[in-house]
Amino acid sequence: MTRRSNGFSAFRAPLPDPRFIPSLFLLVALVGCAAGCKKSSPPPAASIRAISQEIVFAARNATGGRVEVGMRPAYAPGEPGKPQTLAYDDIYITIPLTREGAPDRAAYAAIQDELARVAEFHHLERAARSGAPGLERFDYLAGGRRAQSLHLVTPFASAARAASRQPRLAIVIDDLGHDRSQGDALFRLPYPLTLSVLPNLPFSGEIAEVAHRRGYEVLLHLPVASTSGEKDEPVELHPGMDSSAVDRTFSAMLETVPYATGVNNHEGSRGTADPMLMNEVMALLHEHHLFFVDSRTTAATVAETAAHLAGVPATSRKVFLDDEQSAGAIRKQLALAIQDARKNGSALAIGHPHPETLQVLSDDLPQLGHKGVTLVFASELVY
Repeated sequence: MTRRSNGFSAFRAPLPDPRFIPSLFLLVALVGCAAGCKKSSPPPAASIRAISQEIVFAARNATGGRVEVGMRPAYAPGEPGKPQTLAYDDIYITIPLTREGAPDRAAYAAIQDELARVAEFHHLERAARSGAPGLERFDYLAGGRRAQSLHLVTPFASAARAASRQPRLAIVIDDLGHDRSQGDALFRLPYPLTLSVLPNLPFSGEIAEVAHRRGYEVLLHLPVASTSGEKDEPVELHPGMDSSAVDRTFSAMLETVPYATGVNNHEGSRGTADPMLMNEVMALLHEHHLFFVDSRTTAATVAETAAHLAGVPATSRKVFLDDEQSAGAIRKQLALAIQDARKNGSALAIGHPHPETLQVLSDDLPQLGHKGVTLVFASELVY
């Protein structure tokens, strides 16, 4: 299956030649003065972007190109119809692993040294931010203003899984994107979990970026109309939309969840029961080389059938882990999912980033192998 990576489609900038970096900033300053001599320094956006490009180059140079670095612009709130203004750049740096699968400490130190060199040259102040296991965050401030937000991500060391005849269990965690701390809590679990991120939320892009770099599988959690008649999310797909509207809405959602390799529905008890809407959605998934997981929020769903008819690899949810949010109830549902996997050869369970759910997973996932079940990504169960 072809995996779609749309992590940096919003911006791809050429990197400057390191021999000419000082000259680059002089040129930017001269251009700024020529455009309006009332300004004695380059426009903030131009300065931010030029320094960000230098940081990207420095991180790559520190490891001889072994490190994966990407940049995504963050824009200031603006008025409709007016051009967007760059507020700062989010820069993501994935720390490489050694051949043994451990974090490469020498590479990490070299990256930090190069970042410090750039910061010193440009008189940037480093401001620490809260992080998570495998995730270090800090900002660079220029004149007291955030210019770059850096995310240093260390992938969890996932042991190579030999071919196994054990029953397989996939666990999808839904509803991410509202709260950064929920993603940070999940990043404490170094297991092959599938994280499903809602689109168009304050932390949709950041959580999806870090999740991919940390080693998880990412899904777009697609809002679809429910029978309640109330919108659970501001933008959703619903029966009666014409095909062009479905296309525009879906494509816009997908752009906000980088590295999504598949889709599962959020709500959708009305939309997933509508054959016309599902046929249109599955045609788009086929075009984007995405797989589908039917969350089965209604017994009347036709979503998985529509997926297979469109040639989209698909499967469906067997167990909800946390309809009742107590550790005892969640543990019983996890045991039911394990039982289903043993009986049928595979099973897919869906949960949410509730503290109780994450605690049960933290306690019980290390024991799955002893219970005769292998934890896998959702993509390994589709057909």
